[in-house]
Amino acid sequence: MTQLLAHVQSGRSDAWDRIYAALYDDLHRIARAQIRLRPEDRMSATSLVCESWLRLADGRFNVESRRHFVSLVARAMRFVLVDATRRDMAGKRADGARAVSLDESVDAAREEDLVEVIAMDAALTRLEQLDARLGRLVEMRYFGGMDEAEIAAVLGVTDRTIRRDWRKARAFLLAQLDAGASAGLQEM
Repeated sequence: MTQLLAHVQSGRSDAWDRIYAALYDDLHRIARAQIRLRPEDRMSATSLVCESWLRLADGRFNVESRRHFVSLVARAMRFVLVDATRRDMAGKRADGARAVSLDESVDAAREEDLVEVIAMDAALTRLEQLDARLGRLVEMRYFGGMDEAEIAAVLGVTDRTIRRDWRKARAFLLAQLDAGASAGLQEM
């Protein structure tokens, strides 16, 4: 992977394709975990991987390692999911008319889930403003599905520091979110 990342830096056009093929299973696993957290979403794991990849493919950035790259993918997935949620919410309110269904409770639950995604993103943005490392930690763990050792390697700190930081970040986010919006965070 390090060699492929070096090929990307040197401008070889086939390197991205080879990286994508090498990481696809991991990316798909991460995406499936995100979709499982949001069963109401209409997005598939495959489309989440593809949209995230397209966002990254257009960017110019230096990637140091496989773990660093996976952390970038986690960030891209976060933005894809938040943007999809915003589109869903905007679509529901586009013409000012409120859709009425035969099962009003399903629509209400869907609306609540969309609001929770936006609330989580807003809370995470506030956390990033207070402490960028804590924000990256949450992104890598919550959106990227990375474990403590992987996150510690990317951030250049110890596993113990990650555990301590996770407790701080989680406490901050739980305080920012109501009980419903924090359900997925409490499970981690």
